[in-house]
Amino acid sequence: MQSTLAINLSRIAIIVAILALWEMLSRTGIVNPRLLPSASDTFATLGDLLQRAAVQKDLMVTATEVLAAFALAVPFGAVIGFLVAENRYFADVAKPLLFFAFSIPKSIFLPMFILVFGVGFAQKVGFGFFSTIFIVIMSTTTAVDSVKVEHLTVARSYGATPWQTAFRVYLPSMLPVLLEALRISMIFNLTGVILAEMYASRDGIGHQIATWGENFQMKQLLAGVVMVAAIAMTFNELVRWVETRCSHWRT
Repeated sequence: MQSTLAINLSRIAIIVAILALWEMLSRTGIVNPRLLPSASDTFATLGDLLQRAAVQKDLMVTATEVLAAFALAVPFGAVIGFLVAENRYFADVAKPLLFFAFSIPKSIFLPMFILVFGVGFAQKVGFGFFSTIFIVIMSTTTAVDSVKVEHLTVARSYGATPWQTAFRVYLPSMLPVLLEALRISMIFNLTGVILAEMYASRDGIGHQIATWGENFQMKQLLAGVVMVAAIAMTFNELVRWVETRCSHWRT
């Protein structure tokens, strides 16, 4: 307990030190305040931005796109990953191809999404889907491989149906790995959608961040970066909390 408290205090101290250094560099002029506005000014600007209707609308647009891409990529990728893990022939054919595809930077395909879908909702959701699905497939494959053969043998010996095997053996065994995969997938998904918005879009928080950067509005730009980082960290911690609650299923 004491050790945990000390670790948490150390983390808070590091964050406070970084913010203090940021504030000092800007206030003393060591770094040009026009290039690096102080932390206090940045957070004040963030509070102001969050009250603007236009920014709230952009956040809603981005959230809708992220959730749509995530809702499409996770089940689709999970099914493919399950097939890859369970079918030896399919695994031999598909696994090397998936590894090749996973290793390619996804951003180089973004212009193709714009040409195919135009600039709009479908382009951003499509690219978010594309950025996410490979990590879902590979994580699901790992999750299926983590299911103990003994558990499957016992379930089948007692005459469990495929549905019972899926929901009472596969799902509980895979869930901790899947939750971890969801957490990482969301990071890829958010990155894909934000990148698509920054590259070519008329709305969304990524579009706003790109616009602030192009217009040299550094306070708004840094506030936007802090905003997106806070959203990503909040989701990450939320899934980690659920993951911790399900940790007893690992044993």
